[in-house]
Amino acid sequence: MTLSARLAFWLLVLVCFIWGVGFVVVDQAINHLSTLTLNSVRFALAALCLLPLHLLLGKREAEEPVPLMTLLLVSLGLGFLLFLGFYTQTEGMRYTTVSNAGFITGLCVPLTPVLGWLLFRSRAGWPVWVGAAASTLGLYWLTSGGELSFNRGDLWVLCCAFSFALHIVMTGHFAGRLPIIALSALQMAAVALYSALASWWLDPPEQQLLFQFGVLLELLLSWEMLFVLVWLSLLSSAFAYWVQTSSQSVLPAPKVALIFALEPVFAHAAAALVLDERLLWQGWLGAGLIIAGMLIAELGESRQKPQLHPADQMAAPQPESD
Repeated sequence: MTLSARLAFWLLVLVCFIWGVGFVVVDQAINHLSTLTLNSVRFALAALCLLPLHLLLGKREAEEPVPLMTLLLVSLGLGFLLFLGFYTQTEGMRYTTVSNAGFITGLCVPLTPVLGWLLFRSRAGWPVWVGAAASTLGLYWLTSGGELSFNRGDLWVLCCAFSFALHIVMTGHFAGRLPIIALSALQMAAVALYSALASWWLDPPEQQLLFQFGVLLELLLSWEMLFVLVWLSLLSSAFAYWVQTSSQSVLPAPKVALIFALEPVFAHAAAALVLDERLLWQGWLGAGLIIAGMLIAELGESRQKPQLHPADQMAAPQPESD
């Protein structure tokens, strides 16, 4: 059984739901841990969650052996882009508004096809460009309500948008060439390593809980933090980035970026349910434009026959039937 483009599409929508709810979960976690400590623990556990999957299915991922050094270098590079995206977004939010941060992060949607063309001369069809334009306008209305004022924190968040867009493009470039489970796990380990080093360098001593193991373990074993870690490590990290890497074997990077524009829609829905936050008419307009943009890109290319890559077998390997 191969992973179809339609299944990849819906799996990525599920990932956006997980990430959207994750905003509420992260909001609880940062009351107890610094951002860098949280990211280090989160992604280290995510790598461990993928390890059993690699041991069970790793030998079936690639028909030809891949040089270990190539796999490590690509994983370190992709992991650094993820780390940079998470870190610069957090730093930017110290100086800018949530609305600005949400909109500027969403600029990874139009940036993805641009970077794909600049780096690899890959072309996106007109439905993708129209969808990207509609989704970007939707992000503007959803996150800002039609009002934006820029400040120095926005430059940090713009770096985040470039990092996430470049990560999507580079993942699409390597997803069909390297073993997906190993690539996903090593990326998670790389983000954990970068976050730990950054915590040692940037966090004040009282927040460097990574180096106070007893205190950290006692904190993580509370029921609230156990739920946080399961959601962020198992679902938002291990499962989500495995799905992204697998799906990019069959979906082009610009379309993946468009699907990811759904994340703030789910985030606002989660905030409404859990935190009792309500959208104004501008927010509903923005959410509608994002969904419309995604549908334009998906349905506009639906007549094209999906191209299945041999790497699809890596994403969801099944026993061969007689």
